[in-house]
Amino acid sequence: MRQTLKVQISEKNREYNIEISDCSFEKLKQQIDEATKNQKRLFVISKKVYELYYCYFNFSEDEILILKDGEREKNFKNYLKIMKRASEVGLTRGDVMIALGGGVVGDITGFAASTYMRGIDFIQIPTTLLAAVDSSVGGKTAIDLDEAKNIMGTFYQPKAVFININFLKSLDKRQFLSGMGEVLKYAFIEENCGYKHSLFLFEFLTLGCEKIMQKEPLTLVRMIEYCLNLKISVVNQDEKEGNLRKILNFGHTLAHALETITKYKKYTHGEAVVYGMYFMLKWAYEKQYISYSYYRLSTELLGKYGFKPLSRKYPVDKLIEIMKKDKKATADKITFIVPCDKKKVKEIKLLPQEVEYMFG
Repeated sequence: MRQTLKVQISEKNREYNIEISDCSFEKLKQQIDEATKNQKRLFVISKKVYELYYCYFNFSEDEILILKDGEREKNFKNYLKIMKRASEVGLTRGDVMIALGGGVVGDITGFAASTYMRGIDFIQIPTTLLAAVDSSVGGKTAIDLDEAKNIMGTFYQPKAVFININFLKSLDKRQFLSGMGEVLKYAFIEENCGYKHSLFLFEFLTLGCEKIMQKEPLTLVRMIEYCLNLKISVVNQDEKEGNLRKILNFGHTLAHALETITKYKKYTHGEAVVYGMYFMLKWAYEKQYISYSYYRLSTELLGKYGFKPLSRKYPVDKLIEIMKKDKKATADKITFIVPCDKKKVKEIKLLPQEVEYMFG
């Protein structure tokens, strides 16, 4: 089972392939070797992935750097560690970095690749559902600072993306559901994405919940393909988030604030995104941006996957201070992506005092 999608950045006449498959890890290793033929390589691998899968790949220890797991590892110290290791390996501008892990590994490796010798090739091999449907595609790279997530970063497209659903078998329920948080996001923005025809992702996720949670291979491939077709459509039109690409941030303004205020220890990224979506759906209904029937259908969809609205309260003033540092914020306003119709969202900008009022 194999699907190949193509990203085409029209402004730069740049394109690359995304392969979604359930092929063996032996076959995946052959594909990596072929894609990096005649190149020196540096694999940046998360510790858990190394422990689970290294025996299947048996890459040379001389070309591997292992990072600990968790969002807190996406920091400046590890960025410098990658740069130093790349220099030790002897990478030149014709060589490649390869991210093998979740979104943290992909983000920091992409950032390192974009800045090492002013830019070398890198390849994404996501091992989580969240990374497969979101961070591995589209060229966003970043590291975090203590006070703000993804505050240092670049737009830098990978050479290729290999998505193998066999990696998803080892995800525990919480990590799988974290990825579903990003999957569900696409259901609420589909009509904005400008894809060539309707994918009916909202309905697919509603009816296919049982097979998805059972990780049925064909269903997972189809679900990932649907999400990436939507994301590719957006990225092809707006690579650097000048306008349309902002819709991909639905739920993320509050999500990043929750992650930051809890020092990345309490919520996974996908969980935080779902809390952000619940919050915006409720606000949009109260402000009559959306009908009650759509609000009910939307919250029921989130509930089918076991999600609930955020019950814990955090100091609103601290959340607002974090949001003001969000990279999407302007000098005096905070940006939110708000549902405005079935499967549609729009951008709004609010003053801090207006945001305070949102929290009641």
